[in-house]
Amino acid sequence: MAADAPSPPRSPWWTPSVHADRRPFLLARNAITRAVRNRFEAEGFIEVESAALQVSPGNEAHLHAFTTTMLSLTGEPDQTFHLHTSPEFACKKLLAAGEARIFDFARVWRNRERGPLHHPEFVMLEWYRAGAPYETLMDDCADLLALAAETAQTRSFQFRGLACDPFAAPERLSVAEAFSRHAGVDLLASLSADGQTDRDALAASAKAVGIRIADDDTWADVFSRIIVEKVEPKLGQGRATILCEYPTAEAALARPKPGDPRVAERFELYACGVELANAFGELTDPAEQRRRFVAEMDEKQRLYGERYPIDEDFLAALEIMPEASGCALGFDRLVMLAAGASRVDQVMWVPVA
Repeated sequence: MAADAPSPPRSPWWTPSVHADRRPFLLARNAITRAVRNRFEAEGFIEVESAALQVSPGNEAHLHAFTTTMLSLTGEPDQTFHLHTSPEFACKKLLAAGEARIFDFARVWRNRERGPLHHPEFVMLEWYRAGAPYETLMDDCADLLALAAETAQTRSFQFRGLACDPFAAPERLSVAEAFSRHAGVDLLASLSADGQTDRDALAASAKAVGIRIADDDTWADVFSRIIVEKVEPKLGQGRATILCEYPTAEAALARPKPGDPRVAERFELYACGVELANAFGELTDPAEQRRRFVAEMDEKQRLYGERYPIDEDFLAALEIMPEASGCALGFDRLVMLAAGASRVDQVMWVPVA
């Protein structure tokens, strides 16, 4: 999802009148945090804490990290680290170590992101189930929506004129179905039987429904534009939407769907047009994972002139990691919707200045 435009200047968050307006949202955040923690612990999950400094912050082309340098005892530059954009690599190492059900209220950082729905530092609630199909995570997401709403004592999520019933069973919609229904585009026509992409086929379909395409746009660029312009605004209206079966080319950390390598076991959760969560049936093939990471970093180099290192320990851990499913949920966004706030920084006790 693209970052929002900068918000207009506002009084500092610590201004007493501003804090008084924010305080009900913050107390709701605390209550929802307790309820979620209790829910996971009641199901036998272990809470873990991932280190923020990592060798690699993640290997997706459009994710941008904050970078720092560790100094030696003599003050000389010793090693480059990045603030992680997700605790995913660390959590999967814990799965490899033998943990079966874990969750992490992880503080994470992403550069080039700030606006009503984005903040450079935020909380990512991630959880993993070893041996569970990724459909189980769909049920988890539905439960968390209802739990947050019940805790905040609301019957409806509302945002930018859209409403969503957090207690209703989410709609499950494949990406191909969403493209057909909301954009009039046949997505699968641009995918070969083995999941390879046809840029020209997708671009022609996009142009036919009025989407502007540049000559140097890749298949991924066109896919993203259709999602943002035609699909996302229609999701999560009335009830939440689980958008599933992403093209394998758009699911770098997910395993292919059995029987159909064109698409992968990835879904995203939407409410009121807001993306809340991203989940995978986890890829555990280290050779395939390396290939995907290299491709993502090649694209990052092409677009932004930089690349992040690959975490070799992570790839080694995949060798022994069990089959698992995992989900990353933007906790601040969930609280924002449940508490009735209009920006994520309203539900953060101390936003970035």
